[in-house]
Amino acid sequence: MFARGLKDPRIGFVTITGAKVSPDLREAWVYYAVHGDERTRQETAKGLEAARGYVRRELGKALTMRVTPDVHFVVDEAIDRGDRIERLIKQVHEEEKEREHHDEAPKSDETK
Repeated sequence: MFARGLKDPRIGFVTITGAKVSPDLREAWVYYAVHGDERTRQETAKGLEAARGYVRRELGKALTMRVTPDVHFVVDEAIDRGDRIERLIKQVHEEEKEREHHDEAPKSDETK
């Protein structure tokens, strides 16, 4: 359904990262990540919220279950956290290289 694209222009480039279903199969939480700035993320969240009924209806057609789960979209922030951790590690490595370069620099002749 997402590969074919939802027609709402607010929905940007969305990656579905996972899904969980309640034990009674009445509710489903779909985790997603959005690539873009904060405004794009907010617009995508509004678009997905508006598409909940359509998504549920399409699921009902595709699934052979007595009850179609009520779908809830949840932002998966794991990708953002991973990117932040990666940036911090890179920053630490760069600072270590600068310190090593600074420590290796020739010192002035202060002992004479």
